[in-house]
Amino acid sequence: MSQIDVDKCKITYYPAGVLRRRAAPVEKIDENLQRLVEKMAEIMIAKKGIGLAGPQAGVPLRLFIISLTGTRENVRAYINPTVTPHGDLDEVEEGCLSVPGVWARIRRYKKATVTATDLAGNQFTEEAEGLYARCLQHEYDHIEGTVIVNRMGEAARIAHRRQLKKLAEEQEGK
Repeated sequence: MSQIDVDKCKITYYPAGVLRRRAAPVEKIDENLQRLVEKMAEIMIAKKGIGLAGPQAGVPLRLFIISLTGTRENVRAYINPTVTPHGDLDEVEEGCLSVPGVWARIRRYKKATVTATDLAGNQFTEEAEGLYARCLQHEYDHIEGTVIVNRMGEAARIAHRRQLKKLAEEQEGK
């Protein structure tokens, strides 16, 4: 893993390329990675989110953070995670920090199992349900190169076409 310029990390908006590619595994947990997690927490909290994946901060690594309360105290890092959804499906309105102004009903499983490594290098496995399970699946999608636009139904895509076009035009202008 090359050195990440943490100071340059900022929210990445759809349809940026980094959001559409599978992220690379984190090779080592070091001070730079810990700084990246801190920076991601800053971004997430400033944008009033509850989760943020590496690609959303412009970093193509298999890493995401979650804080269901949206507070720094509850931020937890998930390094090289695997998320296995299970149980019944549920359709709930969902938004994404990388796709501002777009809310759509997204079908996800009500439960999920996550196995990941924390910042101390310890592997853990947890069962999740409800919002936690949904958040895990949403952030895992990001490291797999999927955004909510890929999961939206045709009606939602049509309803949000102006905002999606605006985001695409803003990306082209960069």
